[in-house]
Amino acid sequence: MAESESSAPKRPHVVVVGGGFGGLAAVRKLRRANVSITLIDRHTYNTFQPLLYQVATASLNPGDITWFLRAVRARQRNVRFLKGIVTGIDHEKKLLSLHGDVSVSYDYLVLANGVTTNFFGTPGAEEFAIPLYKRSQALQVRDKLFANLEEFAINGQDADLRMVVVGGGATGVETAGAFAEFRNNDMPTTYPELDRARIHVTLIEMGPHVLAPFHEKLRDYARRSLEKRDVDLRLGTAVKEVRENGVLIEADGQQEFLEAGIVVWATGVTSHPTVLDWNVPQGRGGRIEVDEHQQVTGLEKTFAIGDISIGPDPLPQLAQPAIQGGKHVAKVIKADISGKSRPKPFKYSDKGTMATIGKSSAVAEITHLPRLKGFPAWIIWVALHVATLLGGRNRAATIINLGSKYLFSGSHNAIVGETPYVVAKHQVHITPATKKKRKPSDAPKG
Repeated sequence: MAESESSAPKRPHVVVVGGGFGGLAAVRKLRRANVSITLIDRHTYNTFQPLLYQVATASLNPGDITWFLRAVRARQRNVRFLKGIVTGIDHEKKLLSLHGDVSVSYDYLVLANGVTTNFFGTPGAEEFAIPLYKRSQALQVRDKLFANLEEFAINGQDADLRMVVVGGGATGVETAGAFAEFRNNDMPTTYPELDRARIHVTLIEMGPHVLAPFHEKLRDYARRSLEKRDVDLRLGTAVKEVRENGVLIEADGQQEFLEAGIVVWATGVTSHPTVLDWNVPQGRGGRIEVDEHQQVTGLEKTFAIGDISIGPDPLPQLAQPAIQGGKHVAKVIKADISGKSRPKPFKYSDKGTMATIGKSSAVAEITHLPRLKGFPAWIIWVALHVATLLGGRNRAATIINLGSKYLFSGSHNAIVGETPYVVAKHQVHITPATKKKRKPSDAPKG
């Protein structure tokens, strides 16, 4: 048996770096191809990044939006998974070097490793702001949120508590909206001792609009929806510095320091620093330059897809370009190994984009449909995100958790972790709670 195996022709080895949308799309499209596949990722799981903010705001478990990458073998036997970080690429020898003195040879290489947070050189941002790009960061935001609230409940009645979100794109708008709804809808029940008028949610955007890529009417709707939820919206405002206790901002030439317990950085991405050691051509934002087939410029049988790639016509850094690019590269590889001509150059099919502001409030620009806002857009947003999740168990858990939050008004349960013990800064005397009717003057401002 061993003798017959050794005499069998060797199948081409396809190495895919990155288990995100693009990487998995390429792997799955090669399911029936006569190749051996190695999928490499620094994590053992895929993260559904569009819902990370729901983890950060205590609505979903981290397990609801992560999927075990080794489970890909359940329906695809020509793939194996390897946990690792690529530190270098020898293009002549077709050899990857991984952290820990591990090397992997390849015949075809697909780089789908995504990007990371860009702090734009803002002083203190990398040290004190928390991005929302990884599961661990979402958990950090969530745990810091509740640590702040518990501290505020004991020691903060003579001060204000502020949550700052930097960036008016989809992630920033969704995070600020979720923070505001938690404060407005859940805290009266879960933190009745807190004065909600002293808890602020601030969204900072350098440009004149939130959700800049959307149509003007949808941008205006999103702005009004945020203001309706009493989000302190700072447009045309730059973050000059992030400090341990807040942010220094500037608008119209005037600077102001906003004291804050949490600063979420939801603006800007760039390539991982390690890409500099890969000997690949890089363009704007450190993205890898590719041709009309997503092949890296000047490198045969090496491709880049998704956020890390940039072609002659730059594509938005969203899930659909990555998925479609992954499928196209798989078609190119299958054509090459079968001796057929390559397919037509890759052409991105724009299916639209959407963002949610909160319960029953969203905006959507979907191809072949009119522009949508409000409840119809929100229903489509929920359905699409649940359907796109990997794994039936994740879909079911997400439906249950989001359903309990949005459909049952009496549910104020939050998914929390551990918070540190609070030490009172002065003597605190606890009195019995009394039932208090909400007055219009009790509504939070900012």
